[in-house]
Amino acid sequence: MKKQAINRKHNYPDADLHQQVMERLRYAHRDLAQFEQYSYGMDKLVKLKTIADRFRDLPDDDELVGDQMLLSEKKYKASDDLQAAIRSLMTRVALKFNNRTGRYRKFGAGKLGDMTDAQLIFCARRVVRVARQQIDFLEDVGVNERILGRISDACQAFENAVNLQQDKVADRDIGVERRVELGNELYDELVVLCNIGKDIWDNKDKAKYENYCLYESNNDQKVARKAKLAAEGAQAIV
Repeated sequence: MKKQAINRKHNYPDADLHQQVMERLRYAHRDLAQFEQYSYGMDKLVKLKTIADRFRDLPDDDELVGDQMLLSEKKYKASDDLQAAIRSLMTRVALKFNNRTGRYRKFGAGKLGDMTDAQLIFCARRVVRVARQQIDFLEDVGVNERILGRISDACQAFENAVNLQQDKVADRDIGVERRVELGNELYDELVVLCNIGKDIWDNKDKAKYENYCLYESNNDQKVARKAKLAAEGAQAIV
């Protein structure tokens, strides 16, 4: 059964989530005496900081995609090398057998560029097998074990490159899932801290109450901060 996809609980960038956590931690350290009245002491602040550090240190999607792209480039190079080796053999085969004959068709090496990875690997193994079966007939056009070995080696290199790329695709999926899970855990802990902070300062200190307000989106947060800076600037002028 396929695992159900995990959805992010916050709709702003991960970097902003981490920044919000660090900002609220500073406020909570400032208000530690009040937080302790809710059995939320230094141990829980340390725990939240630890989760935030783990979240910060996880590779982001740009890193994972970059690793995947590097292996894709190596796979494409290995594919080109394998196709070149097969074409070199088929050029010799065409000298011996007309490309409209069954003997030529038996190699199944037409349209190499249109083959999937799996089809190309299958084709490489087939042309080596078929060529080896009639190598005595192909000797006079230069087909020998060195030519076939080149194809076999290129096929193995390509297959390894395909497997490595697929592993890296899976690593990216796992990395994204891990980041979402830890981000959700971090967000849940942040909400708990902020709810306590708001309760502490509700109807007591508006500015400190707003220190613990979370916004629904990154844009809402930016608007609120601009408004706050504008208000502080106006007070400074007065």
